Amino acid sequence: MSGDPALNQRVLTVLSAPHVSEKSTRLSEHNQYVFTVAPGATKADVKSAVEGLFAVSVVSVNMANIKGKLKMFRFRPGRKASVRKAYVRLADGQSIDVTAGRA
Repeated sequence: MSGDPALNQRVLTVLSAPHVSEKSTRLSEHNQYVFTVAPGATKADVKSAVEGLFAVSVVSVNMANIKGKLKMFRFRPGRKASVRKAYVRLADGQSIDVTAGRA
């Protein structure tokens, strides 16, 4: 990351975490990675955040809004939180280690 503190703060507010699932693991084989992002984040925000944080070249960004499911909590209806995800495709020959730092 660069030394600009304002840019660093913006990157951390746009990207919440990598989204790790079976589907995202299969997509990583095709140079595509999935991140949970802020609800107000745009494609341009995500592209600049990923390029600044991981020093890679982003080819495309697709966004998805996932509505929270209705679940039962102790015999009462409740709703899981809604999530906004970004599918980021990198240039050929580049990769991101999303499992780094996990125990």
